[in-house]
Amino acid sequence: MTLLRDQVALVTGGASGLGRAIAHRMAREGARVGIADLSLPGAEATAADFVGEGLEAMPIAMDVSREDDVEEGVSALLSRWGRVDILVSNAGIQIVHPVEDFPFQEWKRMLAIHLDGAFLTTKACLRPMYAAGRGCIVYIGSVHSREASVLKAPYVTAKHGLLGLAKTVAKEGAKHGVRANTVCPGFVRTPLVEKQIPEQARALGLTEEQVIRDVMLKDTVDGEFTTAEDVAEAVLFFASARTNALTGQSLAVSHGWGMA
Repeated sequence: MTLLRDQVALVTGGASGLGRAIAHRMAREGARVGIADLSLPGAEATAADFVGEGLEAMPIAMDVSREDDVEEGVSALLSRWGRVDILVSNAGIQIVHPVEDFPFQEWKRMLAIHLDGAFLTTKACLRPMYAAGRGCIVYIGSVHSREASVLKAPYVTAKHGLLGLAKTVAKEGAKHGVRANTVCPGFVRTPLVEKQIPEQARALGLTEEQVIRDVMLKDTVDGEFTTAEDVAEAVLFFASARTNALTGQSLAVSHGWGMA
């Protein structure tokens, strides 16, 4: 028996990296998945790959920081499948600067994608979830939802904020049968992280090998990167839970970095 049979999921940032891995894992468990991404060609290619495997998926063009885009994307999902059971708020970017040099426009862009995007997609999905009396929202936070690192002020701020949003949605959604939780990955070698390695090396005056060993993985128990599949399994754990007791929680998937 597949864990998510007949359920409909929306995954933002679903065309690549963590989002693709999460969407693929959910589709393999029987979910019909909306692949929402800023890049429509990327979303179309990913959805086509899934359909080629006999899975159910549809591409959705969505800039999560734009309310009209979000509302239209969720409406398209509802028009296709008539419901939305699961939202995985994953879309994100990374920009690194020290605080004193961080351009305000880039600060605002980071918060718009990570926090505004989570809020707007949540708002749009809660209405049909409340009407159905069920739903599950999983925010993709980070170990940086609990800790901080240099050069990442807006990212750390936004990821901390997701914990507060998840807890609030868990409280408000309880009477409607809606749960909200946060998965907090460590470093995963997605294109987003690969881009950071040389950027941090330049900013910190280190080699790329030192950034990996002494910055990214220094607080793990085994010096290992988290994988996209690790994160997808954690999302599936929350999405497939058969109890409303599991809500308002955060789960670190990080090889021991950021132990609570």
